[in-house]
Amino acid sequence: MGPFSLEGRTALVTGGSRGIGAGIARALDAAGARVAVAGRHRGALDDVAAALSRGPVVLEADLADADAASALADRAVDALGSLDILVNNAGIGRRLPTEQLDAATIDALHAVNVRAPLLLIARLVPVMKAAGGGAIVNLSSVSGIVGTPNRAAYAATKGALDAATRSLAMELGPHGIRVNSVAPGVVDTQMWARNKAVPGVVEGVEAQTALRRWSQPADVADVVVFLASDAARFVTGETIAADGGMARTLDLYAGDV
Repeated sequence: MGPFSLEGRTALVTGGSRGIGAGIARALDAAGARVAVAGRHRGALDDVAAALSRGPVVLEADLADADAASALADRAVDALGSLDILVNNAGIGRRLPTEQLDAATIDALHAVNVRAPLLLIARLVPVMKAAGGGAIVNLSSVSGIVGTPNRAAYAATKGALDAATRSLAMELGPHGIRVNSVAPGVVDTQMWARNKAVPGVVEGVEAQTALRRWSQPADVADVVVFLASDAARFVTGETIAADGGMARTLDLYAGDV
């Protein structure tokens, strides 16, 4: 087995019913891990699981619910028998002018993007400690790295997740648990289908990406596999921008998202 092999390991992927999460589930499965995919939509989760080959587990959960994260962690461990890899991919986004922000919007973003990952980690750390280690990968965003107009509340949650990643890496490193973040740019998923139809959007995204193409879920998923594998055994506390160079441009695309 090579350094990227995940043979014999178990993984939980939240937000695994479509897009980046589905791509991550497929990549982890291909690398040898047994994967539990979690999300709100049972039918879509079943479709993702059908494409996996190593006894996948489907777990319905709405992480906007404060009690759902801890319950999901317990169900994943019960179903898999252990947990070596946690991928906190579930997230929601809102784009609106700051003067339109309200408490409900801010709280909803924080609940899914920050609270749920931290509660999952809190519940699963004892499991990973008992096993001698593990890997946690949080899905952040280039919005947590550079300024994006009309996304202050969303960007704040992703910046918070990156900050938590650094603190968790320091706290959990002595127990053999590595914690890293992956920050995608604009990924060609169902969420972008409507916006791609707007004149100039496709060209605008490409122009603001150094590699001059849209990211695909596999571009992000392969970085997650790296961070979950022994190839990244000495990497922790990092936020890796898997964005084709978008975060390095001077004028990040600011179209309607």
